[in-house]
Amino acid sequence: MGKRRRGMKGFKRENRLLSLCGLNCGLCTMYLGKYCPGCGGGEGNQPCAMARCSLLHPEVEYCWQCRSFPCDIYEGIDEYDSFITHRNRFKDMKRAEEIGVERYNEEQMEKSRHLEMLLENYNDGRKKTFYCQAVNLLTLQDIRDVMKVLAAEAGDGLSLKEKAKRAETLFLERAGEQGIELKLRRKPKK
Repeated sequence: MGKRRRGMKGFKRENRLLSLCGLNCGLCTMYLGKYCPGCGGGEGNQPCAMARCSLLHPEVEYCWQCRSFPCDIYEGIDEYDSFITHRNRFKDMKRAEEIGVERYNEEQMEKSRHLEMLLENYNDGRKKTFYCQAVNLLTLQDIRDVMKVLAAEAGDGLSLKEKAKRAETLFLERAGEQGIELKLRRKPKK
């Protein structure tokens, strides 16, 4: 019988939308599928280097608040993705720092609502990761624009598969305009 993974003793976080290291947990397939409670939420995928480091710096709620940021832990950390994209981590931390975590979380909650709408109404069973990527990497305004087009076309009598394809096409077009690739960057197998 395999070991059950437990949360790191003493590591707790209130904010489950923005992790310690800048990942948007609320937009992750693992979080949405209830396989991970998000950063510091109890059982799940938290025994990471950042979490261990944060226990040594109790006054630091987000890595950017540490006087050593970015430290050696961040060396090469954004080269590849996990279940969630790592590409916007530094950009998202900077945005949260600039506008405040509360306002940043409000934006993430709106992104999360759009993601829920996509998963409920435009997912043909094969788009969950794609939509998580799109909502994570595109700006809130880009997402709003795509959702507005989808809402305007809602009464066109399309099948779920056709709706999913249309949503995918719109997100790919918007991402292409921004020079963003909507695909996880997997680490090559050795």
